Amino acid sequence: MKEFLNKKINWIPIFLGVMSLWDLRTEIRLLVENFTFIGLSYAIGKHPLAISTLALLPLMLGRQSRL
Repeated sequence: MKEFLNKKINWIPIFLGVMSLWDLRTEIRLLVENFTFIGLSYAIGKHPLAISTLALLPLMLGRQSRL
């Protein structure tokens, strides 16, 4: 329990994930209302940085836990 409470949290990957979701909020809303593969490809093409950040987020958080 002591190790869990003393563990340092790196907020950068969490902040990047939240900002990526914020950038994709309108596309996510449109895809939830009416999913099409054209809409999905548009979201990926229009926001490549946000998509790549969300795709690499598990890797960034996994590295954090190993440190």
